Amino acid sequence: MQRSWKDLRGRAFPDQWSLMFGQIAFYSFVVVLVTGLILMVPYDASLDPVVYDGPYTPLHGVTMSKALDSTLAISFEMRAGLLVRQIHHWASLLMVAMIMLHLLRLFFTGGFRRPRRLSWLVGFGLFLATLGAAQTGTSLPDDMLSGSSLAVIDGVLKSIPFVGTYLSMFAFGGDFPGDVIKLFYPLHVYVLPAVIIGLFVVAGVLAVKRGPAQYPGPGRTNGNIVGQPAAVAVVKGAGLFCFVIGVSLLLGATATINPIWLYGPADPADASAGIGPAWYLAFLDGGLRLTPGWEVDVWGRTLTLAVLLPVTLCTLFLVLFALYPFIEDWVLGDRSDQNLLEHPRNNPTRTGLGVAGITFYGVLWAAAGADTIALKFNLSFNALIHAFQLLLIAGPPAALLLTRRICISLQTRALDEAVHGVETGRIVRLPDGGYLEDHRSLDPYKRWNLAGYTQAPATSHAHRLQTRLANLLNQDHLTPPATDPKHREIS
Repeated sequence: MQRSWKDLRGRAFPDQWSLMFGQIAFYSFVVVLVTGLILMVPYDASLDPVVYDGPYTPLHGVTMSKALDSTLAISFEMRAGLLVRQIHHWASLLMVAMIMLHLLRLFFTGGFRRPRRLSWLVGFGLFLATLGAAQTGTSLPDDMLSGSSLAVIDGVLKSIPFVGTYLSMFAFGGDFPGDVIKLFYPLHVYVLPAVIIGLFVVAGVLAVKRGPAQYPGPGRTNGNIVGQPAAVAVVKGAGLFCFVIGVSLLLGATATINPIWLYGPADPADASAGIGPAWYLAFLDGGLRLTPGWEVDVWGRTLTLAVLLPVTLCTLFLVLFALYPFIEDWVLGDRSDQNLLEHPRNNPTRTGLGVAGITFYGVLWAAAGADTIALKFNLSFNALIHAFQLLLIAGPPAALLLTRRICISLQTRALDEAVHGVETGRIVRLPDGGYLEDHRSLDPYKRWNLAGYTQAPATSHAHRLQTRLANLLNQDHLTPPATDPKHREIS
């Protein structure tokens, strides 16, 4: 144990700003955990009706659940209760955003390749567990906003063929709205936090065992790590933790979020105008808005494709995103460890696929606010929906092609600078009467970053489809051209 601790202290850690996303996610979870422990003491997880008589006069005499009554008491009667509630909410949103950015960083830089494929799955599991924790926590106040969200969940569950009704009865403890807090409260307070803690521990163990990946550069190989000492990394991590606490505190103190007193108690027969799902689940709501009202009869049962199709499509999108490392590994036939990250421009196809996925997600996300967009900009709602439907179909392929062309152009420019240097604008006349432009040579580190990336490994030709896909992934890796005699470098 002592030797392992000395080895860890002597290990170098890459110094790259994008590596902070995972750290910020963990520090945000610590803030969420601490504030959650404070909030669970005065919160009453019960749907028993009470008549509100607290300090918020607009709700005097309104019948509501004990859950909402206790949440209002936390907000208006508990010292710093509203501050703690808002810090808890903002920190959870920050955690979701940072995990998403962390996964995108791994995707675009190839950080999911061997030997870190399991770490990718752990990160994706953290993403799903965090979404579950955020959604169950949003439902606990039992206000109109959470009630409307639960109504959508109930509709989605019931759209699942054959078992949807039973799933809805299980989730809501009977007919909707039932007593969903009996299920969501233990999930939010005990089960999902335990899962998230376990996944963070597994991620930490894997990071220590495999070591961090680093960007390519002079002296950097698959077998070494060039970076800052462990002590410096720890100090920077502590400073980043304090920064996350400060940002969460600032947002909680100055920016109102989830004002449940404005929504009132949940009612399955009512819905508040202008409210929508949380931003991280808006893509599901956007899919529901963009799908036509299709229904089919199968074996005497009516299947609502207007709900089932977007849910299936979004689920398939997430599954493909989670399995992409294994798909690329199979396509390329690569069995070696890759400890050097890739610049996104050096893998145009993968980068294009990532941007296409972001476009798909972004169109669905924007469609969730189609009604608000139409109202604010005085547009036709139906025309806006048709525009989003067209973008959903044509946007991802267009983004893929455009991104690939941009990446190839960036590679060409980078390789040209690496070989010929930077144009100086100085024209020199040669003794024979010819002209050339002087170029300033780059330092070795800059030249390496521009053109010294590792080429893609050899592909497997065991299967025709696999070979074609491998060629598609590798066809845009450019190699440095020969030096053009028409250019001259100057020091």
